[in-house]
Amino acid sequence: MALIPIIFIPDPVLRRVAAPVREVTDGVRQLLDDMAETMYDAPGIGLAAPQVNVSERLIVMDCGPDEAPELHKMINPEIVARSDETAILEEGCLSIPKQTAEVKRPAHVDVRYITIDGTEQMMRCEGLLAACVQHEIDHLDGVLFIDHISRLKRDMIVRRALKELRQVNGDD
Repeated sequence: MALIPIIFIPDPVLRRVAAPVREVTDGVRQLLDDMAETMYDAPGIGLAAPQVNVSERLIVMDCGPDEAPELHKMINPEIVARSDETAILEEGCLSIPKQTAEVKRPAHVDVRYITIDGTEQMMRCEGLLAACVQHEIDHLDGVLFIDHISRLKRDMIVRRALKELRQVNGDD
């Protein structure tokens, strides 16, 4: 396994709609393994392929407690049902470092995806897992969590994130 560099806003790949994976190959499985290692190292609870500059419909997530990891690797995930009930959770993003905001999303979602074995699976998600899977699938559609908040808050977060990235890169 290998760590993959995470890309940051305003990289245009983060705004592209990712292409479906046509075949589950060893390369796809390796990329998912590398994405999981990268996510854990960051540290984060979810990572979508566009965040590592790969415009394909792949995500990894682990919303389990540290002592009991629950790693999910999903190929071509899609939300097939959403609850009318909503939940508000604090979200952040590895591609928008050190910034968070409260985001309102459906409280429960049903997700259909392909496993690393090539079989179709369904998963009911609620709580943090529901927010995480929606956040990661948004990445596959070129949508960021900041697109779900007010323009004023979004602009403030983008300014702070870009300033932070300039400081980290020594561009200030």
